[in-house]
Amino acid sequence: MNKVPMTARGAEQLREELRHRKSELRPQIIAAIDEARKQGDLKENAEYQAAREQHGFNEGRIQEIESKLSSAQVIDVTKMAASGRIIFGVTVDLADVETGEELRYQIVGEDEADAKNGLISVNSPIARALIGKNEGDVAQVAAPAGVRELEIVKVHYI
Repeated sequence: MNKVPMTARGAEQLREELRHRKSELRPQIIAAIDEARKQGDLKENAEYQAAREQHGFNEGRIQEIESKLSSAQVIDVTKMAASGRIIFGVTVDLADVETGEELRYQIVGEDEADAKNGLISVNSPIARALIGKNEGDVAQVAAPAGVRELEIVKVHYI
């Protein structure tokens, strides 16, 4: 089974979602199914059908989270030596060579990615161009508008 890289924060968020779905959401859905069942004919009972659908979705998500956690390789960059080299989990300050625009990204796992909040997937074009580079290097990123050059200003192991 392939290991999936994940930050400690991302793993904790998944564990919390799993706990919520199992201990809070599951009992609520089961209670809703029981209540709808008491209303009679199940074939024409919209509340029952909706509760069963919600139950199926919740159980599917529980299985998905458990699978992700079982194959997770949790990486905590705060426990690694700060060498200035870009690896999974680091936060990087960048400067666009052409425009001077300053950017800050943290390289995270697929499930944690949220570009609007500066969290980019390890599989994104920017992350792939940055991995293995050092402070002071210039990375060339293939973008829809052409190749973009990003200077690596600072690498943070936070």
